[in-house]
Order: sequence, then C-alpha cells, then structure tokens
Amino acid sequence: MLADATRVRIILALRGGELSVNQLAEAVDKSPAAVSQHLAKLRLARMVTTRHEGTRVYYRLENEHASQLVSDAIFQAEHSLGGTPRHHHTRKEASA
Repeated sequence: MLADATRVRIILALRGGELSVNQLAEAVDKSPAAVSQHLAKLRLARMVTTRHEGTRVYYRLENEHASQLVSDAIFQAEHSLGGTPRHHHTRKEASA
C-alpha cells in the first residue's frame, strides 16, 4: 500500500482530519479520479474509512496505525541517507 507516493501523501493529508475527494486531490496535486482510485485501494486495505454527508463522501484514517506506518517508513528511509536522521534531532531537541 505504501509503495505509491500518492497513497503516502493521502495518508499524510488525512492526519489532519477527514477530507473529501476534491480536498484530497487538491492537497496531493492529483486529479479527483486518480485520488478516488487510490482511496478505493486504501479502503480495501482498511487504512481509510468513509462518512457520507448528503452526496458528499468524507475520508479519514481508519485508526492511528496507518499514520504510524507512514511515519515509520519515512523514519527508516531517513536512516538510509547516512548521518544522524532528522527525526533523532527532533527528539533530542524536544527533550532538551
């Protein structure tokens, strides 16, 4: 599910709360049709869920694990860059 950058960006956008397809399309700079296809896959994987309001559908993260999974993947990628990863700097500064 996280092999596609658009799906990762959708999950990151949904960290702030629920959004419609059009709002997500704007946030990730993709067409609503493309975002809808990615959301369908994320729904099948039970990473996102929906809420209907009239004719509009709002998407949100199913639970905190999808968000944590993306964070962990980004943190792991930072380790591959060499040196001290950025997320380690942030933790040290926060505790200082």
